[in-house]
Amino acid sequence: MQFKYKGIDAQGKRVRGRITAVSLDDAKARLRKQGVYFESIKVAAEFGLKGLTARRMPGPVLSSFARELSSYLGSGMTVLTALRLMENQHRGEKRYLAFLAEVRRGVEEGHSLYQALSAQEIYQLPDFFLQSVNVAGQSGKMVEVLGNMGRFFSSQSKVRKQVANAMAYPLFIFVVAIGMTGFLITYVVPKITGIFEDTGQELPKITQFVLGVSDFLSHHYVALGVGVVLLIALFVLAYRHWRSFRASIDRLLLSTPVVGNLIQNYELARFSYILSLMLDSGVSYAQAVGLAGSTFSNAAMEDLFAEASQKVVEGNKLSNALHMSKGKFLKRNFLQSLALGEESSEVASVMFNLSKLYNEENEDRLKMLLSLLEPVMMLLIGLIVGVIVMAMLLPIFSMNLGAKV
Repeated sequence: MQFKYKGIDAQGKRVRGRITAVSLDDAKARLRKQGVYFESIKVAAEFGLKGLTARRMPGPVLSSFARELSSYLGSGMTVLTALRLMENQHRGEKRYLAFLAEVRRGVEEGHSLYQALSAQEIYQLPDFFLQSVNVAGQSGKMVEVLGNMGRFFSSQSKVRKQVANAMAYPLFIFVVAIGMTGFLITYVVPKITGIFEDTGQELPKITQFVLGVSDFLSHHYVALGVGVVLLIALFVLAYRHWRSFRASIDRLLLSTPVVGNLIQNYELARFSYILSLMLDSGVSYAQAVGLAGSTFSNAAMEDLFAEASQKVVEGNKLSNALHMSKGKFLKRNFLQSLALGEESSEVASVMFNLSKLYNEENEDRLKMLLSLLEPVMMLLIGLIVGVIVMAMLLPIFSMNLGAKV
C-alpha cells in the first residue's frame, strides 16, 4: 500500500513524498533506511486501477486459502506445487482463481510467498496476515502459522453468521411493524377522518395527535423518505472518511452500557488472539503489538492502541503504555492479565486464554439479549397498534354516548 510522508532527509532538507510498503511499521523502517526522519506518515488514498479493482478478501475465502495451503505444505508439497493444485481445484471461482494464478506467477519468478501475496492486486489482505506469513517463511513455521490463521478467520466468520442469523427474525418483525404502522397511518386513518369532521365535536388529544401524524406523513412522505436516505448516506460517508467523526461515534458506542461491553469484548478478544498467534509465530513483541492493534474496527480503540504501541517500541510494556495513553475505559481484567503475562513472559498463552474468555462471555450475552429482543419488539408493535386503534375508537364511543343521551 502507499503511504504519504513529510520529514527531513540526511542533508537536513524538508522532503515529502510517497512510499510503498506492506504496513505502517514497514513504511517507517524503509524511511529510516533511506535516512529520512519523518514528521508525519499516513496511508495515502488510492485512486488508481488497483484501488478500484482490489477489495478485501472475504473471511471464509481467506480461511479456506490458509487452511488448504497449510494442509498441502504439511503433506510435503512445495509452495509452487500446492498453488498449482489449488488452481486446478478452483476453476469455477473466477476472482479467487485469478488471485491464485497471480500468487503462483510471483512464486515462479523466484519471490517468496509473502512477496507474492503482497504484490498481487486481486485482493487486499490484512497486514497482520502478511507479516505472519513473512515471519513464518523465515522461521520455517509456515504450516503451523497458516493453520492457525485459517482457524482464526473461520471462527470470525462463524461469529458473524451467528449474529446475522439471530438478528434475522427481529429484523423481520421490525420491518413488519414499520409496514403495518405506515399502512394504518397513511391509509386507514384518513378514511375515518371524514367521519370525525362531519360531527363537528372536539376530538381527544390522542386522536388529534394521530390525525396530525397521519396528515403530515400523507403530504410529506416523499420528502421524508428522501431526507432519511440522505441522512443515512451522509452519516455513512462521514463515518468512513472523517476520522474524528468516526472516533467520536465509536467512543460513544463504547460508553453505552450494554453495547459498549459487547463491542469491547469482541475487539479485545480479536486483538488478544492475533497477538498470541503472532508471538507464537516468532514476530517480535513490539511489531506484534503494532500489527494486532491495526486490526481494531473501533476507531477509538485503534487510536488508543496505536499510541500505546509507539511507547512499546520505545521500550515500555504494553500494560504500562495503555495506562499512560489514558486507557481508562479498558476492562480491568484485560490490563491485569496483560501485566501478568508481561511479568511472567507468557503473554502469548495469557492472551490466548483471555480471547477464549471474552468470546464465551459475548456468546452468552448475545443469546440473552436476542432472546429478550423478540418479546420487546412484539410489545412495541402491540403498543403502536393499540395507540392507533384507541385514537380511532375514542371519538366513535363519544358519538354513540352522545346519540343515546
